[in-house]
Amino acid sequence: MRIWFWMCLTLRLTACAKPQPIPENHSIRYLALGDSYTSGESVDESARWPVQLAGALRNAGFDFGDPIIIAETGWTTGDLTDAIEQSDPQPPFGLVTLLIGVNNQYQGRSEDEYRTQFVALLNRSIELAGGKPGHVVVLSIPDWGITPFARRTGASPTAVAAAIDRFNAINQAETKKAGARYVDITPISRNHPDLIADDGLHPSREMYARWVESALPVVEAALGR
Repeated sequence: MRIWFWMCLTLRLTACAKPQPIPENHSIRYLALGDSYTSGESVDESARWPVQLAGALRNAGFDFGDPIIIAETGWTTGDLTDAIEQSDPQPPFGLVTLLIGVNNQYQGRSEDEYRTQFVALLNRSIELAGGKPGHVVVLSIPDWGITPFARRTGASPTAVAAAIDRFNAINQAETKKAGARYVDITPISRNHPDLIADDGLHPSREMYARWVESALPVVEAALGR
């Protein structure tokens, strides 16, 4: 049964994937790639985790503009691949973040397909980072099985957690193989089931802030501090 959370799959990618203008007068350009967790479904734009991350980096002394975000609710690895091609972001970016895969898992798509498409996205992210894998930061897939939405739909928390772990094992192994950086935010999603937006599914501003806190030292290392 398809529900509103995944309905963006029925929209034209050209409508979903319009990136923000390239930030002017900032030395470090940031591209954030993903799905609803990156586009910030059900929170204000200022609460999106890439926006919070950019602010934290500015506070840390980095010359950082606002992120260019290519992400939309419902996107799988295949949808994100198509959106990047249509958006045609222009490298180099000083930082590229990638968080993708929850919709592959939710839709029951195969782990083999995920691996193939994730690797392609990771390689594309490295190209967009000017060929520097250390400037690409991958975030793990959070666990939606502990949310009120999951309870309403009768999803098994144990089954969802096991599937999420398998998908994360793939993206973590491939990230390491490529020489990119990895941030495991899945435990945060499991340890703070109360930090959920009003829709009962997506993270709240506070949850995203905890992701940023976890990612910040990794990103600072990627940027040479």
